[in-house]
Amino acid sequence: MKPLLSGVLLGCSLLVSVQAFYSPSDDVVELNPSNFIREVIQSDNLWLIEFYAPWCGHCQRLTPDWKKAATALKGIVKVGAVDADQHKSLGGQYGVSGFPTIKIFGGNKNKPEQYQGGRTSQAIVEAAMSALRELVKDRLGGKSGSSGYSKQSGGGSEKDVVELTDDNFDKMVLHSDDVWLVEFFAPWCGHCKNLEPEWAAAASAVKEQTKGKVRLGAVDATVHQAVSSRYGIRGFPTIKIFRKGEEPEDYQGGRSRRDIIERALDLFSDNAPAPELLEILNEDVLKKTCEDSQLCIIGILPHILDTGASGRNGYLDVMVKLADKYKKKMWGWLWAEAGSQMDLEASLGIGGFGYPAMAAINLRKMKFALLKGSFSETGIHEFLRELSVGRGSTATLGGGVLPKIHSVEAWDGKDGQLPEEEDYDLSDVELDDDFDKKIEL
Repeated sequence: MKPLLSGVLLGCSLLVSVQAFYSPSDDVVELNPSNFIREVIQSDNLWLIEFYAPWCGHCQRLTPDWKKAATALKGIVKVGAVDADQHKSLGGQYGVSGFPTIKIFGGNKNKPEQYQGGRTSQAIVEAAMSALRELVKDRLGGKSGSSGYSKQSGGGSEKDVVELTDDNFDKMVLHSDDVWLVEFFAPWCGHCKNLEPEWAAAASAVKEQTKGKVRLGAVDATVHQAVSSRYGIRGFPTIKIFRKGEEPEDYQGGRSRRDIIERALDLFSDNAPAPELLEILNEDVLKKTCEDSQLCIIGILPHILDTGASGRNGYLDVMVKLADKYKKKMWGWLWAEAGSQMDLEASLGIGGFGYPAMAAINLRKMKFALLKGSFSETGIHEFLRELSVGRGSTATLGGGVLPKIHSVEAWDGKDGQLPEEEDYDLSDVELDDDFDKKIEL
């Protein structure tokens, strides 16, 4: 596997690689940990999903046929792609160990089928239609596609499940600012063995999607009896939720990886701070914020001389409230003063709408949507809600190229000052006689 670079170079290389595979004009849906559950797992659609790596030659050769199949199946079967080199935990959940791997997500989304057919568009379409017929047949027969436990092996990494003991429990869990889901198990327990691959897969996904702010641990209650007795563990497996400064809560959800991940993301949303609202001071700020987010929300605020500090803070307060309301989406939030990033404004076509203005940008697809309503809590909420459900018109950002981002000084939080006019002393200026005569007349 190719080594990964870091920082801005990593973001740039990934952006180029993804665009080289599937552009916004293709019918292939780009999937990642942020949208996989919503788009695939919670969907009633049949999905064909390719797990690929940008450096994989076989994946590159498959791309034109995958695009062609997606177009042929549009409106019938959903076709997606996951960069499993970038999103390793997502590939790990489904046992992806080579590239490209194609899986069919049918009635039971927790147990996708491995596609073993040919790599031509014709073979892919035929396999999709065959799977669709089977899905319809099952539904006619009353099979809804059970969402029970998936027994697949290789669904995650056990190293992402933290081994907790009598000695480290208080330090790791109780004194931590992170949220913990802790499984108390017994090695001989059959239900615990069934849960193990689901718990490991969920641990890997949750670690990536919450950036380690929600963690999954496990306690062997037959060995570490002190901590198990403290929390009254009587049956196995027992799962408890621990939040700093609060009494532990019993986990009441399902035992599939999907159920565990969903609950973990809810906990993350409840406890996570709102994303920071940053001023666009240079290109690095924009790239770092937007390349790691599905969407980046950018407000272009009036010049400080037009609003003063109080007016600007009012607009910023509105953005902060919306960032908190949509924090579960893990979007990036940025702002700039009108005129400070003219190339960006031109790429977005913002000038015609006046200020304040707002755009939502998908930097990976180089697509954007503009706020057409009011720059208010209600107006922005409606704009973002429409985007969340896939509605609203979009356009290509600046012809598909990131506009130049200028380096500017950070706003100091104060009112603007008009430039001082210079006083001119004309006492020493000698005027000719003709000019003096004209003045006298």
